[in-house]
Order: sequence, then C-alpha cells, then structure tokens
Amino acid sequence: MIIEQDLRELLDHPASGPVLSLYLNTAPSAGTTETYKLRLKNMLKEAGLPQDANLIERHFNLEYDWNGRGVAVFSNAATNFLRVFPLGIPVRDQVYVTPKAVVKPLADLLDDYGGYGVVLVDRQGARAFYYHLGELLEQEGVMGETVKHTKLGGASAKPGMRGGTAGQTHYEEEVVDRNMKENAEFAVHFFEGRKVRRVLIGGTDDNVALFRSQLPKSWQSLVVGSFPISMTASHVDVLEKALQIGMEAEARRESRLVDQLFSGAARGSAEVGLRGVLQAVHENRVELLLVLEGFKAPGYRCQACGLMTALQTQACPACGGEIKYVDDVVTPAVHQAMLNGADIQIVHVSPALHKAGDIGAMLRY
Repeated sequence: MIIEQDLRELLDHPASGPVLSLYLNTAPSAGTTETYKLRLKNMLKEAGLPQDANLIERHFNLEYDWNGRGVAVFSNAATNFLRVFPLGIPVRDQVYVTPKAVVKPLADLLDDYGGYGVVLVDRQGARAFYYHLGELLEQEGVMGETVKHTKLGGASAKPGMRGGTAGQTHYEEEVVDRNMKENAEFAVHFFEGRKVRRVLIGGTDDNVALFRSQLPKSWQSLVVGSFPISMTASHVDVLEKALQIGMEAEARRESRLVDQLFSGAARGSAEVGLRGVLQAVHENRVELLLVLEGFKAPGYRCQACGLMTALQTQACPACGGEIKYVDDVVTPAVHQAMLNGADIQIVHVSPALHKAGDIGAMLRY
C-alpha cells in the first residue's frame, strides 16, 4: 500500500546519476502479461539506461506476479535502488529519466483515489468499505432494528392508535430515524479510524438523503457523491462504482484546468500551442503544463543549449548553436518542465485542447 511517506522516501533518495521513473498500465483492457512485458521492454529501451533496465527486467521476470491494474517503478542502478509499487488503478504508460524520481502521477493517484470510504445504507443497516488506490483494505457492517410494516386500520381507526395511519407512520419513522442515526455513528467511527478523506454513499435517493442528514457537518463536507446500489452488492461492484465516480471527478478537474488555460491565454498569462509552449519551457516560465494524452510532435533541438522549437531554422535563435531534427519534442519538453519545477497534467479527453494544438502552459510570469 502506497502512502505519502513512500513519496517522501522516493524524493529524498540520495541518487547517484539519473533516476528512472516508469509507469505501466497493466489493466486487463491494456493487454496480456506478454504484451505488458513487451511494452515494458520498449519503454526501458527508450530510457537508454541499460543498467537500470537489467535491474528492472530481472525483478519483473523473477519476482513480479503481474497482479493489479498498473505498476510504478523507480530505479537508480548506481545506488542499487529499486522500488516497485503495484497499483489497483490503471495508469498511463510513461517513462522519465531525471535527477529525482518523478512522483507526480503517484501523488495524483493518492489525491484522486487514496483513502476512499464507501457506505451502503438502507432503512435498517449499513455496510462500510475502505478503499485505497483501488484496493479493498477493510469492511464492516451494522444492522439495526427491523422496520415492521403493520397493517393499516380502516377509515374508523383513530389517528395515533394502534393500526391507525398516524401511529403506523410515526412508528416506522421513529425506527428508521434510530437506524439511520446508528448507521451514521457507525460510519463516522469506521472512517475516523482509517483517516478517510472522501466519502461515497450508496443506496436509494431517500435513504441517502436520510443518512446524510444524520452525519456531522464535518463529514457531510467529505461526501463527494452518491449512487444507487443494492445493500447486497459485492465489494467488486462497489469498487467499480467508486472508480467510476473518481474518474468522472478527474475529468471535471481536467476540464476546469483547460478552461483556466484558455482564460489565461486571453489575459496573456498562458500559452496555447506547441510553438509558444516550447519557448516558455526554454525560458523557465511554465508553472503548469497541460498535455493531451499521447501527443507527440516532430521538431528541432539545439545541440548546445537544448532549446526546442517547432520551426526549422539554420541555427539556434538563443545561442547560435547547431539545430538538429528530432522525432518528438514533446517528451523532452515535459522532462525539462519537470526539471524546472513545473507541474504536469496529462489531459485524457479535451476536444478544445486538441483543436488548439494539444498542449498548453500556465505561466509563472
């Protein structure tokens, strides 16, 4: 299980030479074990660090069981440093060679899928689940008083008496209220002990509303969504719902960032399109780099100062050095932005960003 302490250990490791950071998608939809291994081999070849490649391939051939939906790998062969983190969440294939481990994708996963609490409720009981990065760690349940349905009396029955309509309604409401209060107390106790940071509620609309009204305000603020589901659903079905809502929340976050990018571009505080972004990366002005997933583009790179450009030129406009054609300037631009301290956001789907050139940057100045 990955926790924030693991991220600090990765960042604080006293590396000697470059650190290789690799993320591999191993979800069933991404292929088989053999295709995972082939993609891993190709990514290690792209990194160009043979000692690290040998260290990683030996681990995956002899020790790794290929469970999970993704894996994060960090290697520094010079110090015999290797950390492998199986993940319950799919990740995008990516590889980086930098002075420090690239942990931003892991940090994003912790933000989006770490410490998830899910509670299923009905009028009698509740089931609580604790998920972390797509893995079920604990679950418990509670059962309250049975809600009995007594037969309603005829028209002559007096309201408030046994069999009367008011008496029946009040009885059921009182039992349900007691059960919901117990459900809420049970869930809060379960989640507090596990430092849950966000909560999902499953059940009918009426039951979700009743349950939520019984939660303390501090816990109501942690509820990020609800969904219809049976109390008898398996934890796998519950997880699928939680992941779906998490992905929807991530898509909304990416959409807001793209909107902010275009607003910034209108004010002059952002660049949209490869040409302007490459210049901003070279000038170390990028605060947040947004790149559409899978985007690559040919360009030119100075052999002296490293400037990258989308325009063909005889000599580097910055230092006059030799310019050479490269198949892809996007990946090295992302690496350079990272080295400069910029945040990176891979955008999965955005027709607006695609139309504007697949890449954009919010600027420091």
